[in-house]
Amino acid sequence: MCLSPVFERLNLTQAEFRKDLGLSRSAASRLITHGLWPRRAVADFKKDVEEWLRLRGATDAEIEPLYSAAELAEKRQADSAARRAAISAECAARGKRTAASVKAERVEEETRISKEELMAIRNETLSPEARRHFSLTRNPFLDDIQTVDDVYQTPSVRYVRAALMDCAQHSGFLAVVGESGAGKSTLAEDLGERIKAEGRDIIIIRPYVTGMEADDRSGKPMRSSQVADAIAHALDPRVKLPAAPNQQFAAVHKMLLDSHRAGTRHLILIEEAHCMPREMLRHLKRFLELKDGLRRTLGVALIAQPELLDILNTNSKQIREVVQRLEIIKLDPLDSELEGYLGHKFGRAGVALKDVMTDDAIDAIRARLVSIPRGGSKADAQSNCHPLAVQNLVSRAMNAAAKVGWKQVTAEVIAGC
Repeated sequence: MCLSPVFERLNLTQAEFRKDLGLSRSAASRLITHGLWPRRAVADFKKDVEEWLRLRGATDAEIEPLYSAAELAEKRQADSAARRAAISAECAARGKRTAASVKAERVEEETRISKEELMAIRNETLSPEARRHFSLTRNPFLDDIQTVDDVYQTPSVRYVRAALMDCAQHSGFLAVVGESGAGKSTLAEDLGERIKAEGRDIIIIRPYVTGMEADDRSGKPMRSSQVADAIAHALDPRVKLPAAPNQQFAAVHKMLLDSHRAGTRHLILIEEAHCMPREMLRHLKRFLELKDGLRRTLGVALIAQPELLDILNTNSKQIREVVQRLEIIKLDPLDSELEGYLGHKFGRAGVALKDVMTDDAIDAIRARLVSIPRGGSKADAQSNCHPLAVQNLVSRAMNAAAKVGWKQVTAEVIAGC
């Protein structure tokens, strides 16, 4: 096996490798570049290389190709025997506790990862080799949301979907908050699809700011004039607003009044709202106050990561006035819905979940996607079992299982990814 890809991914150097393992320059180059092992004591040397790579972050999928099929089988047998012996010894030491409970606790402890480690398992796509291995004609996680039927609806998702439609229909003020990869953007796109499918007279207004940040130092902050432009363009692409802010606001109000009285509803939808300047929240409240008598002419929906809560958690009187009017909904992790979610994904791709992974793999995924802040305790544990993290972890595990020829993804495979 050529080790160059592993060295490149982990930013390792040949000099460090040679020094730690006592190799000459040529021997290290032959091994790393061409996969040619030294002739003497290869078995022990492979163990040394494995340990060296693992200490620097190499995965099981990157380690296993070091060994032949026969060596892997022997290694797994030895590892399994060692695990059984460790569990038995621990059970004997702890008295009443069963081997099963000890093993479950060990899996939980071994698979739990920190927030930083969670980031490292992202951005993994399913390989063509894995698709063939699991009889998949397409990647169940790539371009997988093409109709509303493709959206898996947990209780949390159903509530957010209903709340977004209600916000659009009745001019509400709503913030949907969730971690990166929780499916927030999918739900925003789903809202547009449902409005079209149900023939509702609702216009979604999306103010765009490329590289939006909270201030000029780090990017381009959103301004109220940009929101006004977005409203005007959505209602009449040909209109040109006055330059003066007061006249601009009055013109937008008139356009909204005319459209509202014709039976149209309007929703300002802002994604990545946690990157908005704090002042913009106050400006959005002004847009909400553009009424037709007692009725609002538009609603506002913010789609944001949890950092938005930090912006809202302030002693500022003006921000408090916004918070008092804002409904905040947190998008829950999959957790108990994980098996149904994966079953839905694989089912839409024409494959049964049981043909891809074992039951214990589902539990291992849940356990692996729990993070504890550095220095925290179990009481501080937080689930990161969101769609994107799940998809990338499962893809990585399927790639690894396919590479070594395992029929299904097991808890062992998940723990090693």
